[in-house]
Amino acid sequence: MSQSTTFAAPWGALLSVMTGLATLILVGVPLLISFSTPPAGPLQWIIAIALPAILIASVFFIIRGYTLTADALLVERPGWHYTIPLANLVAVEADPRAMSGSIRAFGNGGLFCFAGAYRNKRLGPYRVFATDPRRAVVLRFTNRTIVITPDDPAAFVAQVRALRGL
Repeated sequence: MSQSTTFAAPWGALLSVMTGLATLILVGVPLLISFSTPPAGPLQWIIAIALPAILIASVFFIIRGYTLTADALLVERPGWHYTIPLANLVAVEADPRAMSGSIRAFGNGGLFCFAGAYRNKRLGPYRVFATDPRRAVVLRFTNRTIVITPDDPAAFVAQVRALRGL
């Protein structure tokens, strides 16, 4: 396969709600601080600057899609991508319940995406790059597990299996 195929990363309802609430807090608290009486002190101003900065920085980590090439999966972000080599891939499956019961060990739990190190009983420790957990695709490698959420999980799985001979 010399071409690449890109799959969209649509947002699920949970991500939309979580992002909306987080944005409301990250913008609302600084506004409340800036209009507070008596005038805000140094700590409040640090908070008023830090919260919008978190929001702005998070925009650069939005998952825009997934590009499948002959030897890698690219997690598309605004202006850059994260590369996952497919050399040690041993299995791929669509599993809409893959993230159920997960605990986030480190990472983002709903501000524009779900990303980072997670764990649950079914998968053990895994890395996630997701926007809609109901569209989960589990990629099992010899030394790690990754979960992504392309717009068409069945087509993604079929293409990876054909590409990698699984």
